[in-house]
Amino acid sequence: MNKLAFAIFFVFSFSATLTAQSDTTKLRSEEEKYAWRLRQEVLYGTYIPKDVNEVILELNKKIDAKSKAKLVAVTEDEAATKLFFSLGRWMTHNWSLFEGSRLSKYMKDAGIHHPDNMVRFFIIVYHRSLSKKPLEVKELFAKYTAIEEEEKKKRMEGGTILHQEKKKVDKPNNVKN
Repeated sequence: MNKLAFAIFFVFSFSATLTAQSDTTKLRSEEEKYAWRLRQEVLYGTYIPKDVNEVILELNKKIDAKSKAKLVAVTEDEAATKLFFSLGRWMTHNWSLFEGSRLSKYMKDAGIHHPDNMVRFFIIVYHRSLSKKPLEVKELFAKYTAIEEEEKKKRMEGGTILHQEKKKVDKPNNVKN
């Protein structure tokens, strides 16, 4: 009976160890994939810009003159709103802003973490470029960083505590300093 119990215990212990190792391997694999994506210039056949200047260059190549004229005819805020679900979704998907790319890393390092804010940022900068206005990239980065900080603050303040524990810790009587 003891041999059978030991054998069953050994099998279950061994399988639990294998499961834990595969979870760790999977996590490591996902981290490696992400790191690989950040180093790529091209993902799924699409060139990934490395910074804001290259975003402008790439959009200039991809957008025709008629569309550029329509874009310049509206304000930058209207452009960001109207193009969000068309050009914006194209940028999000093709430049891998959610999955990770060298462009998303550049934006995160600059302080803009959410892909939706990245897209709005790109559209506004592109609009300013077409309109021959100063790009004011630093100010725009500061604006979107502040927006994200405010959104984070609201989430933290409006959050619901699911469970809270308070433990009373007794001090030992013989504490020497």
